[in-house]
Amino acid sequence: MLDIVVGGFYGDEGKGKVVSYLGLKDKPSLSIRTGGVNAGHTIIYHDKKWKLRILPSSFLSQSTKLALGPGAITSLDTLLNEIKETETQGRVLVDKHTGIITEQEIEQERKDEYLMKVIGSTGQGVGYAESARILRKLKLASEYEALKNYLVDVPDVTINTLENGGKVLVEGTQGFLLSLYHGNYPFVTSRNTTSSGVLSEVGVGPKYVKDVIVIFKSFVTRVGGGPLEGEMSQEEAREKGLQEFGTVTGRPRRVSSFNIKLAKESIRINSATQVAITKIDALFKEAYKVRSYDKLPPEAKKWIELTEAELKTPITLIGTGEDSEDIIDLRFEKIGE
Repeated sequence: MLDIVVGGFYGDEGKGKVVSYLGLKDKPSLSIRTGGVNAGHTIIYHDKKWKLRILPSSFLSQSTKLALGPGAITSLDTLLNEIKETETQGRVLVDKHTGIITEQEIEQERKDEYLMKVIGSTGQGVGYAESARILRKLKLASEYEALKNYLVDVPDVTINTLENGGKVLVEGTQGFLLSLYHGNYPFVTSRNTTSSGVLSEVGVGPKYVKDVIVIFKSFVTRVGGGPLEGEMSQEEAREKGLQEFGTVTGRPRRVSSFNIKLAKESIRINSATQVAITKIDALFKEAYKVRSYDKLPPEAKKWIELTEAELKTPITLIGTGEDSEDIIDLRFEKIGE
């Protein structure tokens, strides 16, 4: 059984929190991260915080192997530092085709005024590294002695795990509307962030997929340039308690209200079978840290039920606080039961 978690809007939807919860709850045999180091996933568990940029967020499950797919891209320092920070030595697998960003690509990207000032790149070298991969010039994990003991064939490991009855969790990065092919081009990232794009970066076909979980925050945020329908001022966002800052860049996130139209499009293109909603407590303060649907305030229940009816897709996970375990899990029951 293979499940995919992807972002439904512009990133920053809470994928780190949801994936860390699924790791703790479901204890998958294998968890795979795709994408690059330009996407930060924040995990808070029992008052400890991690800001990961490349390792799978399900690392809290001690029995879970952690892998980088062949389509992932990282710098050597970021990967090795995160392995040390998360104390996951011995559990990390790196595909031989995983891309490695060098200082040259980081320097090139940070000198590119179009990417940095117009598009709003995070300046991590990912765009230039992906360009180098297309030109067949990118350095791969197999070329680095420091990664020798981590190297495996991730598609082979994944298929073997599935064929032996294991559970695989795949963690995408960023969000649907930042997809190179489906987002607000040119204000997008350098890859396809949809479920199909994520699956291609793992290196297995769709027949193995059981569920596609699309994550939406209870409001919309984005970092960098590009359109944002209904964008509110930073002052208004602050007054409503919706102001946030980027994990990688620290930049204030642009804010708008939840967008049903965009959510429907995201569900359709991603073939979503489930929806996760995070930060319901930002809209309804009394929902903070509630872990049972019955105990949600009535107005929060009404919002969830109306949203589910509009999206025509079951809302199965509801985030109510910053801790990985601040989740209402409805995967095995219907809302209102």
